Amino acid sequence: MAIVPAFPPQKIIIESGFDYLGADADRRRIFAAHTGSGALTVVNADTGAVLGQVDVGLLHGVAVNPENGHVYTGDSEKRTVNDIDPVAMTVVSSVAVPGLVDATVYDAKYHHIYADEDDGTRIFVVDSRTMKLAGTVALPGHKPEYMAVDPRTHKLYQNIANLSEFVVIDPETLRVVQTVKTPEIVSNHGLGLDGERGHVYVAGRNGVLSVYDLDGTHVASLTFGRRTDQCMVDAVRHNIGCAGGGFITVFHDGGSTGVRLVGTRQIDPDVHTLAFDTKTGDVWAAWSGTAGDFVQGFKITP
Repeated sequence: MAIVPAFPPQKIIIESGFDYLGADADRRRIFAAHTGSGALTVVNADTGAVLGQVDVGLLHGVAVNPENGHVYTGDSEKRTVNDIDPVAMTVVSSVAVPGLVDATVYDAKYHHIYADEDDGTRIFVVDSRTMKLAGTVALPGHKPEYMAVDPRTHKLYQNIANLSEFVVIDPETLRVVQTVKTPEIVSNHGLGLDGERGHVYVAGRNGVLSVYDLDGTHVASLTFGRRTDQCMVDAVRHNIGCAGGGFITVFHDGGSTGVRLVGTRQIDPDVHTLAFDTKTGDVWAAWSGTAGDFVQGFKITP
C-alpha cells in the first residue's frame, strides 16, 4: 500500500508550528493545534481548505465532542481548559485548572474532558456540561503523554513516558487501577486504542510499536525504526497511524492475522502529529517547515 496526497498542502498564514490534531468525521472537519500562534486551525475534510483559525492561547491537545462538534483544548499560558465552537469560530467558555495542559481527550458517556498536565503528575477532569473541574487524577512519574478512552468500558489509558509504562484509570473513581510496564519502549509517547480489536498500541522514541490487550498483556512488538510522537487509530478500518521523525507510518490490525506495516511517507522533518478521518480513511498531518506552515490530507491506497 502507499500513502499519497489527497489534497495539495494548504499554507497557514501565521507561521509557528503545530502540536496535536483531531478530526470530526461527521461534520467533515479537521482540527490542528497551531501552538505557536495560539490558534486552533479548522480545515474542511472534503476539500482540504483552511476555513479559519480560532484564537485560543498556548494550546496543545485537541478533543472533539461528537454530540455538538465542539472542540476541547487547553491554554498553558492561562492554565485553562477551553470549549471551542468551530462553527462560530469562538471560545465559548473556559475553566481554570491548577497546571499546564498538554493532551486532551473526551468521553461522551461521563461528559469528561481529560487534560493531562504537561511534564506533571496529574490529569485534570472537567465536566463538559458545566465546564467545571470535576476532579484530578494522581499519576505516577512526571511525564504523561497521550491518552485514549476504551469505548466499551470507558476506562482511560494514559502513557507515562519517563517510566516507560501506561496506566489505566477508572472513570468512576478517577483513580489509577492498573499499571502496565512497557520496557521495550523508550520514552513512550504515542498511544492509540481499538475497542473492537481489544488492543492498545504504544510507540516511543526508539521506533517500536507494541500491541497490548486491554488487560495489559503484551501481544506483539514491531520495529519500524522511527521515533514517534502522536499515534491515532481509525477504528473503522483498524488502522494505526504514528507520526514522528518527519514521517507518517501506518499499520493495520488484522485481528487474528496480527498487526502489520501498511506503509510510510516522508513529509517534513517537523511532522510529529496526525489524525484520521474515519469516514474516508484519510490521514492528516500538519507541519512547520522552511517554506511555511502547512496542513494536508493523505489517502492510503492499495
